Amino acid sequence: MLKVTDLHTHHGYLHVLNGINFELSEGELLAIVGSNGAGKSTLLGTLAGVYRPSSGSIEYKGKDITKQNVQKMVSSGICLVPERRQIFSSLSVKDNLMLGAYHRYRRDHKKVHDEYEEVLELFPRLKTMLNRPGGLLSGGEQQMLAIGRGLMANPKVLMLDEPSLGLAPLIVKDIMQILRKLCDERGATIILVEQNVKAALKVADRGCVLAHGQIVISGTSQELLNDPKVQEAYFGKMEAAKV
Repeated sequence: MLKVTDLHTHHGYLHVLNGINFELSEGELLAIVGSNGAGKSTLLGTLAGVYRPSSGSIEYKGKDITKQNVQKMVSSGICLVPERRQIFSSLSVKDNLMLGAYHRYRRDHKKVHDEYEEVLELFPRLKTMLNRPGGLLSGGEQQMLAIGRGLMANPKVLMLDEPSLGLAPLIVKDIMQILRKLCDERGATIILVEQNVKAALKVADRGCVLAHGQIVISGTSQELLNDPKVQEAYFGKMEAAKV
């Protein structure tokens, strides 16, 4: 469904992505994990059209979309839920959700409203606070709102950047289970970028470890969870025994 080949991205003189290669299948949850500064957010930003790659290619359903901008990426079906949620704090929960469908509201008015109801079924807590300003929600509620807004774009590929950031462990577990449910029950295709390696790999089908702008290890989630190098680098000796 999505194929990334020898992708390089620079921020000025800084060579952030240095030859990224991976493929994403339809209905798959792919976790891209690594430490802070590994290039994870830049990778998602490049895939979403926020950053223009220096070289390499991005193919989506066999079509080269490497040079498309954000708006065209969203219209094509590739949507990014950014780091730190970035919701509109002064707008209501309902308005935040509807903004996710701004590019297709007139064309698919009825379908948008049907999907709006589906999002509220997925996040029933949001249904109780539709008129509340987004800025007054808790961190976990804001993350649910951000994911819901992304789903309102009707994405074929949903990308999430650090959805667990700043959230309590129980909320993180809920968010991860919702992502797994989207794949299992709705056939969603998801790229999940996380520093919380264990939480991401426990719900993903496959994983890639990113370091210094390169994918250094890849495999099934279980293979990565059992990999001594991954355990030592991200879990520590005591935690590794619990994985």
